[in-house]
Amino acid sequence: MKRIKNNILETIGDTPLIRLNKITRSLPGTILAKVDYFNPGNSIKDRMALKMVEVAEKEGRLKPGGTIIEGTSGNTGMGLALAAVVKGYKCIFVTTDKQSKEKVNILKAVGAEVIVCPTNVLPEDPNSYYSVAARLAKEIPNSCHMNQYDNLANRQAHYESTGPEIWDQTDGTITHLVCTAGTGGTITGTAMFLKEKNPNIQIWAIDVYGSLLTKYFRTGEVDMNEVHPYISEGFGQDFVPENYDMSVIDHFEQVTDKDGALMARRLAKEEGLFCGYSAGSCIQGLMQLKDRLKPTDVVVCILHDHGSRYVAKIYNDQWMRDRGFLEVKTVRDVVSSRGPKKLITLTATDLISEAIHLMRKYDIEHIPIFLASGPVGSISEGGLFQKLIDNPGLPQDNIGGHLEPAFPVVPLDMPLEKLSRSINKDLGAVLTKDEAGQYHIVTKYDIIQSVGS
Repeated sequence: MKRIKNNILETIGDTPLIRLNKITRSLPGTILAKVDYFNPGNSIKDRMALKMVEVAEKEGRLKPGGTIIEGTSGNTGMGLALAAVVKGYKCIFVTTDKQSKEKVNILKAVGAEVIVCPTNVLPEDPNSYYSVAARLAKEIPNSCHMNQYDNLANRQAHYESTGPEIWDQTDGTITHLVCTAGTGGTITGTAMFLKEKNPNIQIWAIDVYGSLLTKYFRTGEVDMNEVHPYISEGFGQDFVPENYDMSVIDHFEQVTDKDGALMARRLAKEEGLFCGYSAGSCIQGLMQLKDRLKPTDVVVCILHDHGSRYVAKIYNDQWMRDRGFLEVKTVRDVVSSRGPKKLITLTATDLISEAIHLMRKYDIEHIPIFLASGPVGSISEGGLFQKLIDNPGLPQDNIGGHLEPAFPVVPLDMPLEKLSRSINKDLGAVLTKDEAGQYHIVTKYDIIQSVGS
């Protein structure tokens, strides 16, 4: 019976440390991932959420039947909601409109009320999610605002659990901790414990462009000119939470929205780790710092949450393309990838035998038929096949009597995904025209070669 848990909260913590093998193969040292989506709420925030509730109960700020109020990007809310379900509290969470719909829906699924606020406002703005959460805590009787940003129980949770786990799992050999910087709780609490064990352990914080934390770390200045909208979720700040103790952090590294998203997708495809946005940014930050590593180093990277909360965003190809994060291949790319290639054409007065000869000579299936005004039709290997069987004398006929539809002329910058409307089983090619007025043909085979390269 010892293996039976009394409730879901007892499954928090003791998450695995997993070696990265492919993405980091070019890096010296041993690269390990602390994969915290194995927590019941699928994120590392379960640790601090439970701790904040327990401390609030002990201090008398959270009473039976009370309401937990918090501003959250989603993960802290999930941890608090699990605690609330077990302990019998209500939850009201305030989040921003840049957070994924999956996060909001998950919070509602576990019984929370969710209020969505605008992202691009200052923290002191009455409409910011910080301000709305604080106001609700004053207005709602028997409520407790957890305030993960300034609640030191946040970092205490990681001092008591995350740090000791990493130390034990590496047998004390860890040399570097790499972690995205958000509320400051995870990186500060974990670093405080590890630095006590070995002050030489390097703590690298990963930030996003648009956050003021990096400049604050380097200069001590809160510069609002550093702040601008960013897409990355779960880390970066436009103020400095009280959970930070910058003295235990050795370096801040900033990562772009695009690079973090692309690396998250690589983690899924190359390592089998289906993680969230901050995990990709964490590994990307490490890759940017690889020249600082030695073969003897043991690096632990915190992978905060699960990719299921981002399926409509970083794991959605169209979302990625809309933001310029995924390269969109166009007809121009197909034409360029082939190098110089003469367009083989014929006229309506040429013989079928000439078309057959050219198909054999150049190993092609489609030939556009031109007049001085431009393309007027086409002829194809597939179209000739049955006719040749039925009429052995066909090669001496003029092409004009056996014309197939002309190939559509599409723009050079048309995305390949839209070509499916033009290239199909009945029409196997399209034409395009470059800036010099030269025509080029693009076939199904050309597209397969381009996409597969």
